[in-house]
Amino acid sequence: MSIFVPNKVYLRGILLHYFIKKKSAAETHRILVQTYDDNALSDTTCRDWFRRFKNNDFELEDKERSGAPKKFQDKELEQLLDELGKILQVDESTVSKRLKGLGMIQKQRHWVPYELKLRDVERRFGTCELLLQRQRRKDFLHRIVTGDEKWIHYDNPKRRKSWGKPGHASTSSQNQISMARSFFSVFGGISRV
Repeated sequence: MSIFVPNKVYLRGILLHYFIKKKSAAETHRILVQTYDDNALSDTTCRDWFRRFKNNDFELEDKERSGAPKKFQDKELEQLLDELGKILQVDESTVSKRLKGLGMIQKQRHWVPYELKLRDVERRFGTCELLLQRQRRKDFLHRIVTGDEKWIHYDNPKRRKSWGKPGHASTSSQNQISMARSFFSVFGGISRV
């Protein structure tokens, strides 16, 4: 058994055939689904083509669209985009359309820095206050409480995305490391920290 996979021009020819036979777009769509299953055109596409046929547009090939042309020299464009990205710092949304046209995908480093959100800071502050309140209560004094104060250095760099071919490592380079530090006080007892 041979499996035939129709292309879009072939299916458009079938649409034109049923249009000439005075079938509706919905009925034609049902016939296509029964015949070609997953390879059939969608109902909306069938209706759009029937609308074109009603306007005496019987051309089955795609029309040229306005806007930037899709045909370009890949090698020249790759070099140009590298120069634009490094020298001119071109807007990412403008460049990304062309990069996708080259078959490139967006990559990002695997290491994800942990940045505290406001709710996390508030939760930690609340926990510290709770521990201080417990320490002031009488029944808390029988427990052994230890405390430590420490400067903690951390790095929260902004990760940058870069473009590359699938299967190749990212070419993005890490910017200068901006180290920050915070002062933490930690108290712990027998049952909880």
